[in-house]
Order: sequence, then structure tokens, then C-alpha cells
Amino acid sequence: MKLLDIGQVVQQSGVPASTLRYYEEKGLITSCGRHGLRRLFDAAVLERLALIALGRAAGFSLDEIGRTFAGDGRPRIDRRLLAAKADELDRTIRQLSSLRDGLRHAAACPAPSHMECPKFRRLLRAAAAKSAQTQVKKPSRLKTR
Repeated sequence: MKLLDIGQVVQQSGVPASTLRYYEEKGLITSCGRHGLRRLFDAAVLERLALIALGRAAGFSLDEIGRTFAGDGRPRIDRRLLAAKADELDRTIRQLSSLRDGLRHAAACPAPSHMECPKFRRLLRAAAAKSAQTQVKKPSRLKTR
């Protein structure tokens, strides 16, 4: 078993030491000991960090990523969860594509004012609806005394 100290893991993975310590605290990775004050990791941690990076890039939370590892540390990836995330990404791509197209139109629109352009006004309504929808989902952060 090849061991890497935390500095080597940082260098090879590009993940900051503070993040490695946080991942260890969350149970996503495990050190196998210490050499002086420096944590030691099995070299397999690099593959695990790559899986964590892939999950983060796909939009999974650290808790969701943590549930993809079995007790023995091997990945146990839920295919239904992957399919649901892919569907979510498809919806996001469609929304962003629509927004991009609206912005491109607004940038080149020949109307004297953007407020006179029907396409721009549709873009405004869609943005307002999205904003209202997001506000409904967020819990209130009002302080009570």
C-alpha cells in the first residue's frame, strides 16, 4: 500500500489541504495515520477525490456524494440518482439556452427601446417568474427578537 502525505495529495489532486481536512471531517475520505503532524492517505484517495470532483461538477451535494460510497469505501453509485441529475441538467441547459438566445436577441434587437420589443418583454416575464419561483423555495431568514 503506497502512502501519500497530505502535501503530496494536495500536489497530485489540486485539492487544497483545508478541503481535504473538511472532506475527512465529513467522512468522504479517511487518512490512515500520521507522519509527525502530517496526515497520511492511501494513494487510492486520489481516485476518490476525482469521484468527489465529478459529483461536485455535476451538482451533487457533499452529502449526496457521501452516500455513493459503501462502508468499504468503494463507489456504490445509484443509477436512478444519476439519471435524475442528468434530467435536471437537461432542464437547466434548456433554460440557459433560452436565456442566452434572449440576450443575443436583445443585444441585436432593432427596436428603439428594449421595452418595446416583444421578445425582450417575454424574457423579462420569464426572469420574473423564475425569481418568484426561487423565492418561494427559499426559507425566510427573518430575525425574531
